Amino acid sequence: MTVSLEEMLAEESEESRARIRLLTEEIRAEMNLREVRRARKLTQARLSKKLKIGQEGVSRIEKRTDLYLSTLRSYIKGVGGELTLMVKFPDRPPVILAGLGESAKEGEKKAKKRTGTVAKSKAGTRRAA
Repeated sequence: MTVSLEEMLAEESEESRARIRLLTEEIRAEMNLREVRRARKLTQARLSKKLKIGQEGVSRIEKRTDLYLSTLRSYIKGVGGELTLMVKFPDRPPVILAGLGESAKEGEKKAKKRTGTVAKSKAGTRRAA
């Protein structure tokens, strides 16, 4: 006799079903790069064109366990996302790290948006942020 998942869950308490839903969400929240690409319905070939690298380059990125942040940021941007790095501390709210893995220009633009300051360019002229 085969029992469906729905039938099994129907026999569980509401508390148990809530715990199962929470665990399911946690499992789904963890993905490797290949799973992220597939969830976005992209092939390695299509993503390679967006990243302007060969398909074998996408494959190498997906297999690596140690990446430059700039490489990871580019990959995530290529699949339509935005990379955010968050640091969690036991005694304070999480902090989002800014400026890591970005080009100098990208980091400068974001810093100006955050602070609203006037920056000095290399030529010595002042420009508003």
